[in-house]
Amino acid sequence: MRPIEIRRLGTLKYGDALELQKRLVEDRKGDRIPDQLLLLQHPPVITLGVKSKDARANVLASPADLERDGVEIFETGRGGDVTFHGPGQLVGYPILDLNPDRRDVHKYVRDLEEALIRTAATFGVTAGRQPGLTGVWVGDEKLAAIGVRIARWITSHGFALNVSTNLESFNLIVPCGITDKGVTSLSKLVHKDVPMSVVEDAVVLALAEIFDRQPVQAHQSAGV
Repeated sequence: MRPIEIRRLGTLKYGDALELQKRLVEDRKGDRIPDQLLLLQHPPVITLGVKSKDARANVLASPADLERDGVEIFETGRGGDVTFHGPGQLVGYPILDLNPDRRDVHKYVRDLEEALIRTAATFGVTAGRQPGLTGVWVGDEKLAAIGVRIARWITSHGFALNVSTNLESFNLIVPCGITDKGVTSLSKLVHKDVPMSVVEDAVVLALAEIFDRQPVQAHQSAGV
């Protein structure tokens, strides 16, 4: 069973996380490190996917409002549309080598969804998929967003699971460009606070099971 290093990074600015991912992806391509899973939270930030021409149009707040509220905006290298990240949201960036037997982009996305569906089930929440849409849903409300990048079958970017996120923040955007659906969080669904560390543990377990990896704790300071 291949190892996967777990890096629990606390709160990290989006730009710093992006640079860290780029460095780790190159190290993984060179086989200098094993697979990685970065788990963190971001300060308030709106990210735009590369493939949607309408992504910026789906930012509803004005630049002045975003500056006033301290919300950064980034054009990023992942797929998908517009997404909000902020405190109380668990962001996961798997940096996995899908060679030789998992070289299927759609299966990779479905596997990430399955990991988050299993994570939700840990807390008694029945989550699932919406036909034709990416992410993890409870009814018509999105619990987790997914946007990935794969280069030479090394993955980056990943998922954002709403744990105790302030859901009003999603009013800044049209989440993922979908106008007729809502958003939700684990805390809202279970009617109590859910410790982030417990959710991290559940994600690690589910992802390791699905990808057949042995999780090991990385030894590093935040951002390294």
